[in-house]
Amino acid sequence: MSRPTPLRDVHQSLGATLTDFAGWLLPVRYGSESAEHRAVREAAGLFDLSHMGEIFVTGPQAGQALDHALVGHLSALAVGRARYTMIVNERGGVLDDLIVYRLGDEEFMVVANAANYRDVARELQERGKAYDAAVEDRSDRYALIAVQGPHAQRILATLTDADLDGLKYYAGLPALVDGREALIARTGYTGEDGFELFVANQDAVPLWHALTAAGEPHGLRPAGLSARDTLRLEAGMPLYGNELSAELTPFDAGLGRVVKFDKPGDFVGRSALEAVKDDQPRRRLVGLVARGRRVPRHGYPVTQDGAVVGEVTSGAPSQTLGKPIAMAYVDAGVSTGLAVDIRGSHEPVDLVELPFYRRKK
Repeated sequence: MSRPTPLRDVHQSLGATLTDFAGWLLPVRYGSESAEHRAVREAAGLFDLSHMGEIFVTGPQAGQALDHALVGHLSALAVGRARYTMIVNERGGVLDDLIVYRLGDEEFMVVANAANYRDVARELQERGKAYDAAVEDRSDRYALIAVQGPHAQRILATLTDADLDGLKYYAGLPALVDGREALIARTGYTGEDGFELFVANQDAVPLWHALTAAGEPHGLRPAGLSARDTLRLEAGMPLYGNELSAELTPFDAGLGRVVKFDKPGDFVGRSALEAVKDDQPRRRLVGLVARGRRVPRHGYPVTQDGAVVGEVTSGAPSQTLGKPIAMAYVDAGVSTGLAVDIRGSHEPVDLVELPFYRRKK
């Protein structure tokens, strides 16, 4: 049975279509997913992300433990800042992509994907045994609500005295929001500016209602999984299980920059990643824009002159471009004459560099 978030009753009252996602009962859409997508691009969207995992690593050697467990240099992270990183296996394959927040000198919060957070917590516990650090999965205690879009700051500013102007991208700030304790993070998964609010479960419903009321004059709409997926696809952001997997390294995904070989000490997967860091990947992750109206979907073959040269990892209609778009792994060196095999019909596509969309500063 799918696990509900603390906001399930709210979603039902709004008429949301609910579905299972990684073992959680989450809203797919509340009405029109295209309207939800446009609201985030033009005004603001409100998301329930309570399915994400929150794992705390604390103690005098918490930073060193994370340096060993993950590919990033987390001990160098300043208090109040966050970093995108990954956990890999001994072969260098990606087990999950993560955001790590440094909350204090000896306290870090690792945010993992819903499908993986239990495995991530177990790996962190195992990899941290040699360090003076404690690993605790606190995912059951937290709800996570995101406000994303060009009006996000003005909406949130009506509910908090926190210095939102001074909060940098990929940073976190403990503050009161609508009188409730929250960690305000300036991150996101939509390609827009916005904030993610980590709060206690019991505060999720009143905070959602407060944000809804504050956002009404600014065009805020609740947004579901469908809009979140099309938004992140336009922004060229990877989804674990699609663009990332245990069979792919960060270098395969074009994300080798997150691997920090210059940090002190060894880390899990280092030898395997060092062996491939200078290699040309057999396939590269690219963007595809369809010339017609048929949508390339996950798993569809990419072809050139009838021969398979790749595979679609994610695809959807783009509200912003007005055309179907996709991300795909294609053979290194191919760039023209491409098509996607959609149920036997080879539909022509143009290869483009990612992302498809960049927000205006």
